[in-house]
Amino acid sequence: MTFKTPQKGATPGKAMLAAVSGYAMDGFDLLILGFMLPAISVSLALDSSQAGSLVTWTLIGAVIGGIIFGHLSDRFGRIRVLTFTILMFSVFTGLCAIAQGYWDLLIYRTLAGVGLGGEFGIGMALIAESWPANKRNRASAWVGMGWQLGVLLAALITPLLLNVIGWRGMFLVGLLPALVSFAIRRGLGEPEAFTRQSEKQQRLAFTARIKLLFHDVATAKASLGIFILCSVQNFGYYGLMIWMPSYLSANFGFSLTKSGLWTAVTVVGMTFGIWLFGVLADRFARWKIFLFYQFGAVVMVIVYAQLRDPTVMLFTGALMGMFVNGMIGGYGALISDTYPVQVRATAQNILFNLGRGVGGFGPLVIGLLAAKISFAAAITLLALIYLLDIFATLFLLPKTEGDEDRLGAIG
Repeated sequence: MTFKTPQKGATPGKAMLAAVSGYAMDGFDLLILGFMLPAISVSLALDSSQAGSLVTWTLIGAVIGGIIFGHLSDRFGRIRVLTFTILMFSVFTGLCAIAQGYWDLLIYRTLAGVGLGGEFGIGMALIAESWPANKRNRASAWVGMGWQLGVLLAALITPLLLNVIGWRGMFLVGLLPALVSFAIRRGLGEPEAFTRQSEKQQRLAFTARIKLLFHDVATAKASLGIFILCSVQNFGYYGLMIWMPSYLSANFGFSLTKSGLWTAVTVVGMTFGIWLFGVLADRFARWKIFLFYQFGAVVMVIVYAQLRDPTVMLFTGALMGMFVNGMIGGYGALISDTYPVQVRATAQNILFNLGRGVGGFGPLVIGLLAAKISFAAAITLLALIYLLDIFATLFLLPKTEGDEDRLGAIG
């Protein structure tokens, strides 16, 4: 694989734009898919299992892309590989607009997901290597907020456009954030921390990079703990965000517009939670902030499941969203502090995207539980998974944070 070498340096501001725009595109794409599933199901005669699999396989594709592109980013460069992933996503998202049936749409969605898979991890590695260590938590949180901005944009414009241009037109609209992100990245150079790596370090074999994630007992525990956090995060997020609009519509008569409003209000709460996490984690011990959010998630999910008044649910969703998704503000900095530059993007992408792959089963599990018992009971049971987060934070995650960029190899 060959890439054109960019000419301009990756300043903190440019790096932030590159990372945020890509993650916003990621969030925008997945949420408009959630809104479009009913229309796609009618148009292509899909059953509920086939419709749900479009989300699941998008996330499985992201796992595959994360593994592949994380390694390539550690070898060839952050910006170079990010630019390639955005092109891949754009091509297959465009092809979704001309899909004629379930199987070709499933293939396009999976391959678009492969392109999406590199966005979070490589973007977080780029930020870690472009921003000072004492601002790493809040900088990583700002990248996490990019996803929410994309989701918020999707929640606002999809109800307005879907009935006008249809689901095929919405896939073409989904290309716009990708084009903006590509334009931002084009010509941007690599961060200095990456370019200082030796040729030998850059050319580590894929298996060698994987072994570095389990180099010793402490690193292996950290890798397991981070995987648990990413899995719980994504399982809870997708389980709630994919099914809540349908639940509100079926049980409280919410229109598409009002379901979009619920999503928007919840996303505002999530965005505030991510921002607040970054601020608090730069001031206090990050692992303690994780615990605060995890306990808050347990309480708020249980409380939310008991609510029956739609207006109260609308605004309480913002507080629940703050705790449930605010924790993502700390993952990028946590992983960056745990692993050195030459394996950083690999670690970010593999651990987060494996967690996202587990999270892809969230909509399926919530759907099955809702069908067998009730949606409220399914959401209550969802609260239990955050207890796993608490265990991982207390007994597996490192309690120290990096003061300087980790440039050397492990061991």
